[in-house]
Amino acid sequence: MMRNSLCYLFFICAYFLNGQTNDTVVLNFNEYLGFVKKYHPIAKQAELTIAIGQANLMKSRGGFDPKIEVDFDTKEFKGTDYYDRLNATFKIPTWYGVTLKGTFEQNDGEFLNPESTVSEDGLYAAGVSMSVGQGLWINERMATLKQAKFFREQSMADRDLLINEILYQASLAYFDWLEAYNESKIFDNFYENAKIRFNGVKQSAASGQVAAIDTVEAKIAVQDRLLNFEQAKVRLMNTSLKLSNFLWLNDNIPLELQENVIPDQNLNKEIDITLEILGVPLDSFTIENHPKLKSLDFKIKALNVDKNLKANKLLPKIDLEYNFLTETPALINSLQTPNYKGGIRFEVPLFLRKERGDLKLAKFKLQDAEFDFKNAEIAIKNKIIAIYKELDSFEIQNSLIDEIVQNYTTLLLAEERKFSFGESSLFLINSRESKLIDAELKKNQVQNKFFEAKAKLFNSLASNPKNL
Repeated sequence: MMRNSLCYLFFICAYFLNGQTNDTVVLNFNEYLGFVKKYHPIAKQAELTIAIGQANLMKSRGGFDPKIEVDFDTKEFKGTDYYDRLNATFKIPTWYGVTLKGTFEQNDGEFLNPESTVSEDGLYAAGVSMSVGQGLWINERMATLKQAKFFREQSMADRDLLINEILYQASLAYFDWLEAYNESKIFDNFYENAKIRFNGVKQSAASGQVAAIDTVEAKIAVQDRLLNFEQAKVRLMNTSLKLSNFLWLNDNIPLELQENVIPDQNLNKEIDITLEILGVPLDSFTIENHPKLKSLDFKIKALNVDKNLKANKLLPKIDLEYNFLTETPALINSLQTPNYKGGIRFEVPLFLRKERGDLKLAKFKLQDAEFDFKNAEIAIKNKIIAIYKELDSFEIQNSLIDEIVQNYTTLLLAEERKFSFGESSLFLINSRESKLIDAELKKNQVQNKFFEAKAKLFNSLASNPKNL
């Protein structure tokens, strides 16, 4: 087991090797979601829903399987052979409440009921039984088979919904990890800048070019940047652990993300392709193909079958049976109408309270599902429209925050230049730098929200990517 685990770890490291330096390995977004879809337990569980649907369909088709029934009774007491009775039946159920039957009956004994007396070679019968009232157009086995077919189709839509949801959650975890990684890089860079500035101020103070108190302010800036950097590293560690929850290998082996694995910095170029939302304008979306609505539609169809079954039970039960009798089944012309066994069975409740109550409940369930469908339809439509507008807004926000960062960078560089000429102070430099840090963090947050909005669009469309 340990050897297999090491092999898998070696494989995933080699597989994720893209844009690698000597110390780091890039975990691409596309490859990451590919592993989630293929190996995550919930993704595998989603595939089970289809297998369950197929199993239910097979089970319901069993209601139409041919059957062989054999009844044999014998009684012997104090040396007397009371009776030996053999009745073998072969039944073929068909769709519209009709059952084809073939029987063989052979009985003998000293105390045999006269009606059971047949020839020594036995008596053969071929006939049909059917319901002409309740159960003619729909019965339990017909309804079960129809519902199983709808359940199978519904399970395919539900599978897409489950896979889409786990990929959506995994995407959010990746975006949080990327945001935390960028945040740690921001504080790391400014921490290094603060150390360089501190060393420069310390040397200037030693030569008398600046006041000694400036070294205290420069040191405070170093400590503040270091504090922020340490806090960012803790958040990065937490987000990487959260990301590890979605990383599994074959044979249900969980994978822990190593410290040298980093997210893709060029995610904006591949996120639309990976989530398969590239070039999908709002007017191209067809609401009828949404898996959630398809699932609800199949549920409604199954409930409609149940309602029809309950309505059919308001009819009286009228079961007819007719069998040709013969002692020589090898001769086709021996099956003649004068030799027969038949019967009729009639049954109807006087008040039909149970049947009427079941029908009302079935109608209520159907109405409830139809309300769910209408509510889901408008909710999905409005949510998708809102997300498209949100994405348009983020395009503008990203452009604005880029300009803001550039302007704050320009101000900081100008202030540092003025400081080198003795025309500024360390306080102003730290103030400019703090503004730039805030802008960089804001840019990182806006980018993360932009990615999350794309993931929400993916989740709202409920698509199941085919290329992962």
